[in-house]
Amino acid sequence: MSFQLEIVKWYLDNKRDLPWRDTTDPYVIWLSEIILQQTRVEQGKPYFLKFLENFPNVAAFANASEEQVLKLWQGLGYYSRGRNMLYTARYVMEHYDARFPTSYHELVKLKGVGNYTAAAISSFSSNERQAVVDGNVYRVLARYFGVEEPINSNLGQKMFAELAKELIADQEPSVYNQAIMEFGALQCKPKSPICGECPIQVGCYAFKHKKVDQLPIKLKKVKIRKRWFNYFVSITDDEILTKQRMPGDVWQHLYDFPLIETEGEVSIANDEFRTQIENLFGKRLELRVLESKKHVLTHQIIYVQFFAIDNYIVNFNQHAEIKSVKIEAFKQLPHPKIIGDFIEKHID
Repeated sequence: MSFQLEIVKWYLDNKRDLPWRDTTDPYVIWLSEIILQQTRVEQGKPYFLKFLENFPNVAAFANASEEQVLKLWQGLGYYSRGRNMLYTARYVMEHYDARFPTSYHELVKLKGVGNYTAAAISSFSSNERQAVVDGNVYRVLARYFGVEEPINSNLGQKMFAELAKELIADQEPSVYNQAIMEFGALQCKPKSPICGECPIQVGCYAFKHKKVDQLPIKLKKVKIRKRWFNYFVSITDDEILTKQRMPGDVWQHLYDFPLIETEGEVSIANDEFRTQIENLFGKRLELRVLESKKHVLTHQIIYVQFFAIDNYIVNFNQHAEIKSVKIEAFKQLPHPKIIGDFIEKHID
């Protein structure tokens, strides 16, 4: 039996029951695909259901505010995906009369929709013959066919795209694409793949040559940036200090607390740090450490300290980015995950 037929047979016997597999609605499929980018299925599924409940169609999504979308998105990371979705929903309303496109060549024009996502939506919604190539597919193809070109090199991406196109040529696109992705997710896993019970083991190059743990090959990652955020938390009566993060940095447009970023870990006893704090909050302030956290992002590690402050004075004219808002209103705003976790733990 051929590689493709074995993969499809395995899929029909082992596929997970996922809510976005029961539809050919391109809007619903788009929702699932964008949410699942850089996100595990187990983590993304509740977000998908939450978004579908709040925005059952593209018109409902297009009418949402950015704050509504980012609040629902809170905790998923890569917040630009949520903003791109809102832009795309409004674009579809304006340019496609509320009918979400199903053609690869139309889909790939949409903001936040790349080659993989356009191939997935078009093949799942209209059975268009477009081969999907995601991380799971790269892994299966590299191991089975022995492709040793890096998956993130230009040549490697071209080779994998051509191979995937050849393999889908005589298959039912919607079924085959989901089959090979699911096979990579459940059977040919990144770590501890189930080689002993693999239906394509006999023809697998990596298994035969003992290279399962070496393929696929990926070029070295970019350098991880380390940052130190020092947040200042002040609650007076039923109000709290907050600020909205600006464009051009991590978590843009989300809300956190007044912040001083330093070059390394600092303590209250550090004279330079203390001077920075006093310039922001006055010299009479009282300060104590509440909590320290390490927050890991794809290309950044952020070390966070939370300080409680009392007896402060803020010149709101000089520091217009800082606002004093009602605590209940603050809780409804979209926050970075580390701020949301802090709120749940420390703020009633």
